[in-house]
Amino acid sequence: MAALIELSGIRKEYPMGETVVKALDGIDLTIEEKDFVAIIGPSGSGKSTLMNMIGCLDTPDSGTYRLAGEDVSHLGDDALAEVRSRRIGFIFQGFNLLPKLTAQENVELPLIYQGKSAQERSKAAKEALERVGLGQRLTHRPTELSGGQQQRVAIARALAGKPSLILADEPTGNLDSKSGKEVLEMLKEVHRAGNTIVLITHDPNVANQAARVLHIQDGRITDDRRNDEEVTGQ
Repeated sequence: MAALIELSGIRKEYPMGETVVKALDGIDLTIEEKDFVAIIGPSGSGKSTLMNMIGCLDTPDSGTYRLAGEDVSHLGDDALAEVRSRRIGFIFQGFNLLPKLTAQENVELPLIYQGKSAQERSKAAKEALERVGLGQRLTHRPTELSGGQQQRVAIARALAGKPSLILADEPTGNLDSKSGKEVLEMLKEVHRAGNTIVLITHDPNVANQAARVLHIQDGRITDDRRNDEEVTGQ
């Protein structure tokens, strides 16, 4: 498999009063295409900063980040927004759905920024919602959907633009255990269909659903293990 994500010597520091916090302290990480990786760590470990770096929401103080072979380490805000639009689908803990829009309209929204025509947006949104089992909920608004269904809409939104990478930030954090399991099964199906997934979590039970688990502590990766049997269910 080709490398989709290549981080080399990534450092990020933040001033905290008279001290400087090393949020990322020389991260080296390669994630291949079609992998399913969980990044786990406690609050303050650096996992959120690493997520922002992988998702092109922030740039490093030093080091190199290549996404699908493209050096995105020091791009400006507009260029980073373009990379995110083309290459990354986001799934957030809080769903981030617009309450006045229908499920289909929420899924279509990022496709507008990609310059897709109305016909292309409609077709892609319907296909994505059908893929997550919500083909009969196209006209429902978020308040008419359960938490698990709202997260499925968010997954459909992430998939609709056919991105290289799906970045899921605590995707089960706002869900009950049953809905959380359903969303994790959906993510496994998305992975088996060929998508690359990076999942950020503080929950070991969620992390163990991924094929590869990275532990981060004090801005450094402290453990990196394969866990394929959990994904395949064997």
